Amino acid sequence: MKTIRFFKFLLIGFLYCTTGCYTFQGASIPPDVSTFSVSFFENKAATVNPSLSNTVTEKLKDKMNNTRLNFARENGDFNFSGYISEYNVEPISMQGDANTTKNRLKISIQVKFECSKHPEKNFEQQFSNFKDFDANLNFTSIEAQLVKEVTDLIIQEIFNKAAVNW
Repeated sequence: MKTIRFFKFLLIGFLYCTTGCYTFQGASIPPDVSTFSVSFFENKAATVNPSLSNTVTEKLKDKMNNTRLNFARENGDFNFSGYISEYNVEPISMQGDANTTKNRLKISIQVKFECSKHPEKNFEQQFSNFKDFDANLNFTSIEAQLVKEVTDLIIQEIFNKAAVNW
């Protein structure tokens, strides 16, 4: 009976110790990094969605706020800046009579990431993603949902590149 109690105690102690070792976000942010800043992402795409700049900027802030880092208006230990380089809807699937059956919304964001305490983590990269949709649908009626889905994917890619070691 004492051995069972000992093993239960040992198991509980082990589980308690491992809770600090694993996070569901998979972030591996260096311990000396404590702040982040996100500059406004200007829309430089040929086609401009008026709310996209704000959406991208705020989503990146929200994503980083889900870490242990604190937001700094400027000059954070992690600093994100950049611009929206592409916002495009194009046909991707045609029928025999030259009618489009599928369209694609593609968004590209140029990101500059700087880590003041670990410059080897710095990068400048374009992140792109897309969502296909039925060409019979009215784009204006589904645009907000498509933008949400595509920007969610891109923000996750940016986060992974900046804060997750593979």
